[in-house]
Amino acid sequence: MARQGWGVSIVTAIGVAAGAGAAQLGFGYGLGVIAWTPTEAGATDTAWADGLAWAIWLAASSTVLGAVCAQRLHHRAAPKPAEVDSPDPTTTPGTQTDNPESAVDTTVPEPPAERDGLLRRVALALGAGIGGLVTVLLIAVPARVATGADTGTPQRTAAVQATLGILLGMVVAIWALRSRAAAVNVTATAAWLWLLAVVSVVDGVRVGRGLTGAQLGTWHLDPDHSHYWIGGQLYWPGALLALVPALLIGVLAARRAARSTGHRVGAAASGAAGPVLVALAYLTTLPHWSTLGPAQLSTQLVAPYAVIAGVGGSVLAAVLAERADRNRTTQLGSTASATAADSTTAAATEVTPATTGGPIPTPPVAGTDPEPAASDRSTGTAGRRRRAAAPEPAGTGSRPDEDALPRVPTPRTDPDLSGPTDEGRPTPTPRRTRAARRPTTD
Repeated sequence: MARQGWGVSIVTAIGVAAGAGAAQLGFGYGLGVIAWTPTEAGATDTAWADGLAWAIWLAASSTVLGAVCAQRLHHRAAPKPAEVDSPDPTTTPGTQTDNPESAVDTTVPEPPAERDGLLRRVALALGAGIGGLVTVLLIAVPARVATGADTGTPQRTAAVQATLGILLGMVVAIWALRSRAAAVNVTATAAWLWLLAVVSVVDGVRVGRGLTGAQLGTWHLDPDHSHYWIGGQLYWPGALLALVPALLIGVLAARRAARSTGHRVGAAASGAAGPVLVALAYLTTLPHWSTLGPAQLSTQLVAPYAVIAGVGGSVLAAVLAERADRNRTTQLGSTASATAADSTTAAATEVTPATTGGPIPTPPVAGTDPEPAASDRSTGTAGRRRRAAAPEPAGTGSRPDEDALPRVPTPRTDPDLSGPTDEGRPTPTPRRTRAARRPTTD
């Protein structure tokens, strides 16, 4: 497959951004999420500001999605790096194989730094911004009949806001092209906002309010109930719907990128990619709020804190990944120490006693019976007991060569007849008579 050039990637970014913007606006107009002319009379005061917030968000998110999709398609179509084949063990160095298919491909792929350099990311962001201009047209034309506008030319104001959203989207797109976690965060945030908007519209139709539109990033269950308000200015269900998802999306989007040490810093900051677009959308529409209601004021106050919650989630993912790496390193170190200790013990047990200088046991010689010395014959059993209890002379352990020879006792010329017999009874000694002792004179 031929490699995609810069021109193909830029054209892809233009097409994807234009398609994403048109699809989102068609979805929003069809379901009544963006309602320039709401059917309920009480919603006409806030419909104008809600529509401008959605216009900025849709233009910015379409630009980011166009640039990210173009980059992913380029990486998928790009050739993989050539893998070096393992050498054939049957061939010797210096020989050449006859099979041409086993030759190593010397084609060097384009380095990632050159493929995804700053110039290329800026080019993709510019292409996505050009494609996002479609949203300017699709927003300005329906905004001509907007009710509650604080200007005589609402279509011009809506077009300016959409253009500002494209510029914001280009800045975030350059970041998302560099950090995969940031791109995932923007995509997940867009999916959550659309789900929340659909639920809000369906709930409004269910309770009989009609197609009143939906506020960006929140859902008013019952704005008139006093239990849902803190101090009359903070709508806590809407705050939870903004803070908790930002935290969870920040953790989940950064979890994979945080496993790599080189991408851990970018993953820790990726939690702000999606919530910052929502916060900027509300911040840029602040001058167009003719009369701020309690619900709109609560959303304005919560939006910046959602950015902090998103960053907190991504930082938490990075910290957990770092702790897991530290624990893994500690386990590997302890395993290596235990292996080294086992090998040292095995080597120590293989040393023979002869190398340590200790005595070598000598087997007894068959047919020999150690006897007591001649000096101990008179003492009998008591002498043998004293010899058994006497300590060995010093130096016997240090001279293994002399102890290695068996000690044969001296043969007895005058046996001790006073000892026990085979039957265990002492044999009486014969007495010599006086006649036998006297010599004969005959």
